[in-house]
Amino acid sequence: MSEQAPPVGTGAVADLAALAKVVSRQRAELDRLRDQVATSTVVERAKGALMATTGCSPDAAHEALLQRALAGSRTLLEECWLTLGALTPTVPPALDTLTELPAPQAPRKSLAGLGTAETLGRLGKALVHVDSPQELADSLLDHLAPGVGADAVLLYRRLPGQGLELVGYAGVDATLAAQWHRLPALRGIAPLETLRSGEPLWLEHFAQDRQEYQLIDEPHGRWLSRAWLPVTTGDTTGVAVGVLRRPDAVFGPADRELLRAVARLCAGRLTALGSPAEPLASGFSRTVQTVLDALPGAAVLLTPLRTAIGKVEDYRIDAATPNAADILGRTGRELVGSHILESYPSIAGESLWQGYLKALDGEPYEGEPFVHEEVVAGTTVTAVYSVRATRLGDGLLVNWQQHDMEARQEQRLADMQRLGNLGWANWNLITHQVTWSSQVYTILGRDPGRGAVALDLLPDLVLPEDAHALARAVSELARTGGSFDVPFRIRTGNGVRHLRAVAEGVTAADGMVVEVHGFVQDLTAQRSAELALVDSERAILMQRGVLEAERALAARLQHALLPLPSGPVRLCGLRVEVAYLPAQADVHVGGDWFSAIQLPDDSALFVVGDVAGHGVDAVATMAQLRFTAKGMVSTGSSLTGALARLNFLLLHSRDSQSTATLILARYQPAERRLVWAQAGHLPPLLVRAGEVHRLDRPDGMLLGASADPVYESAEFRLEPGDRLLLYTDGLMERPGEDIDMGLTRLAEAVRTAEPGSLEALLAAMLEGERRDDVCVLDIRVPVAEEE
Repeated sequence: MSEQAPPVGTGAVADLAALAKVVSRQRAELDRLRDQVATSTVVERAKGALMATTGCSPDAAHEALLQRALAGSRTLLEECWLTLGALTPTVPPALDTLTELPAPQAPRKSLAGLGTAETLGRLGKALVHVDSPQELADSLLDHLAPGVGADAVLLYRRLPGQGLELVGYAGVDATLAAQWHRLPALRGIAPLETLRSGEPLWLEHFAQDRQEYQLIDEPHGRWLSRAWLPVTTGDTTGVAVGVLRRPDAVFGPADRELLRAVARLCAGRLTALGSPAEPLASGFSRTVQTVLDALPGAAVLLTPLRTAIGKVEDYRIDAATPNAADILGRTGRELVGSHILESYPSIAGESLWQGYLKALDGEPYEGEPFVHEEVVAGTTVTAVYSVRATRLGDGLLVNWQQHDMEARQEQRLADMQRLGNLGWANWNLITHQVTWSSQVYTILGRDPGRGAVALDLLPDLVLPEDAHALARAVSELARTGGSFDVPFRIRTGNGVRHLRAVAEGVTAADGMVVEVHGFVQDLTAQRSAELALVDSERAILMQRGVLEAERALAARLQHALLPLPSGPVRLCGLRVEVAYLPAQADVHVGGDWFSAIQLPDDSALFVVGDVAGHGVDAVATMAQLRFTAKGMVSTGSSLTGALARLNFLLLHSRDSQSTATLILARYQPAERRLVWAQAGHLPPLLVRAGEVHRLDRPDGMLLGASADPVYESAEFRLEPGDRLLLYTDGLMERPGEDIDMGLTRLAEAVRTAEPGSLEALLAAMLEGERRDDVCVLDIRVPVAEEE
């Protein structure tokens, strides 16, 4: 069993209670004294500011603050915050103008505004203990939540690049704060708009506001009403206060009055805060310093130092390489903790300073090379530097790079030789010293270990057939001076190279050549291209000759096989006119053909066909089909039977890939009956009584496409005055136009063209360059007076 503690006596309890009361009173007194000290600091700072701008005495400044507070129904502490926020440095006026200084504006206390006055009073006391923008945001949310229903507070400050940075937040989780930490300088950003205008922005209609502004927390929409107010310190507006509420409600007059007053109080606190305290070196800076310790050259890590409104006023060096130095002679780690304007005061306001600001906004900066002079051991040394700056974390990594001008020129020369595939050479004919650039060894395929070659031995390196010309040019140059430009070839492990040597002599006063300098250039790629071009031109000429011979042969064959009548002919009582136009006016080589003959039984056979392709092969296939069709029909074969045999013939011909379209028509003059069949050909056009009719095609697949096609025939009676057109596709085809559109255009041209004129029809249908051959059979049935 555990032993019970003895009961505490009544006297002991009374002593403990008395001791607790004493401790409580001492704590309260200590808090009161702390508040008094903090309050006194604010009052003294406001008095000092007023004394600096007016030149008045301390007592007069204190009395002026009291009078202003009484006139504005404010507490003395509120008046001090407002004075600090409205302070603008000016030339001190005379003492007798003190009472004429305008008092800072703030809401006047009345019975209706008692809540506003109490809120401002409590906030004024709380601002005494605020030491950072983050603490300011927390304090604002604590005091505005009961008064205006605030659910979140955001503080944004303007960056040098006109963007915004979140410097304090309350009521917002860290993830969302990180997402909206930086805002670009774009239209539709509410805090930026209020800073630009200098006026509060009341966003009280969420559905409408989200169309006009990029709202923070969009698209979740947890805050349905927002207010953004500019905070003006002196004559500068660089901080925006955002008050976010969940309810979808407007800010009433009292709410707006309170928020404007709060913004003015914040201006005082931000002015009093001044530049943020410089933190000790962070773990990040120490890590960067460890890296920089091992690097050559001059590089530093800079942390920007900003005013309360976010303007960069200086940079602190947080890490440096051992070779980094300043004008005071400090190097490496000795620079850590110093300010950039202390170490390099000449950069203030210069282009380098502006470059640093751009780099802070995320745009890497590289300055133009500049000349820098410094005294080393009593001697002025001139060097060329360039500066590069890039953002690293929240700071800048700046590198100062020294340029060796001679090395830079040598590098440029080496780059020029490499890109031009050339190298320079120098021969001193007095000292016999020979100097080649490294590119000459590469071009000549010579090992640098073997050394350069004397000028008179240079022809020994080239092919024998080129050596004589180069030797003659070298001898002439060494004897008389002048210059030469000689092409030659050498043989290397990679084959023959085409080179060019250009050189000139340098003569002494007596005219003696003492030095030769020049260059060697590799022209292998250019020469290979030229030779390839010559071969290509030779092949083209040869191919052109072959084509011309083939065209001539095909033209002779076509004229022999397909003679064109000089005008209309009479056949079995019909008037027949033929037109054939090649794809090009000077080349009559194609697969289009026609036949119009009288058969042994006094009937007439009309044929129009089109073999795919052009040239001798197309003409040969055309001749085969033309004579075979005439022979089959003349010996009694039906039109459909002839088409079936022609298809079989084409499938088993030497060129089994050939295809053709064909239309066969047989006319019986006694009955004026026309029977026709087709194999994949366009339908004939019948013109009767001024109307154009497209005949319905009987079944029939093009020749050479199928081993088992079906061909059918159709027939109709021709009447006096009828006109029948059989044609190939070249008559109506146009690029980008389908067959139906072409046939419709052809029918319209037939209807509107001059009656009886085939030339007028061709002129109407054929415009510009013909892409295909054209063949037309124009068959007319004469009327009584024409017979």
